Amino acid sequence: MGDLARLDVSDGVGTILLDRPKMNALDVQMQEEIRACAHEATDRDDVKAVVVYGGERVFAAGADVKEMAAMSYTDMIKRSRWLTSSVTAVAQIPKPTVSAITGYALGGGCELAMCTDIRIAADDAVLGQPEVLLGIIPGAGGTQRLARLVGPARAKDIIFTGRFVKAEEAERIGLVDKVVPAAQVYDEALAWAGQFRNAASYALRAAKAAIDRGLEVDLDTGLEIERALFASLFGTEDRAAGMRSFVENGPGKAEFKGA
Repeated sequence: MGDLARLDVSDGVGTILLDRPKMNALDVQMQEEIRACAHEATDRDDVKAVVVYGGERVFAAGADVKEMAAMSYTDMIKRSRWLTSSVTAVAQIPKPTVSAITGYALGGGCELAMCTDIRIAADDAVLGQPEVLLGIIPGAGGTQRLARLVGPARAKDIIFTGRFVKAEEAERIGLVDKVVPAAQVYDEALAWAGQFRNAASYALRAAKAAIDRGLEVDLDTGLEIERALFASLFGTEDRAAGMRSFVENGPGKAEFKGA
């Protein structure tokens, strides 16, 4: 268990809890603990889906600016790869993931949220990539993931101006997927993740890989990725159980073992 980020597991759902008061600023230690949590969530068979949560007050208000201000060019050349890969480790969890966003998700916090499959935000949440106001640009995937989520023109507006994006606009442009009252954010995220407690784990893994890897290549290559992953599932017990149940009992009644 880390001091600043930990993985709590209950009834098949893992919560990566950010816990660095007051604002969950993502310093080097926290970045590395997030990476460790993501790897643990990936490896544990009892974790079927993952929630990323910063607590009731704030998701994550960005990187630790005081820590970064002391870094030189050569320091950041060394550190930037680890910064990017620490949040990418969350994107690479081969299971359904969801961010439960309260308060601020700015800079590195917004970049972390964009690493999950789904984002559920409080109605008073605020997101953004304000790095330009510090004389830098997003450095943990913001220029790439934001453009893929909301389109390049909207991403440029948000990044060029460094402005804050309120929850209503974030939902409208696709930066978040659902907005709920602040008191319900974590419960909504748990409910979404809980759908997958008894799902066909390898099918979910394959579906996520096909979508994520397919977005990085041309259509023909994406179709080949899908074909190979589709065929691979015919070696799983869940595929056999699912098809047998469908033939015998109709759709939606299969009991999967995650094998």
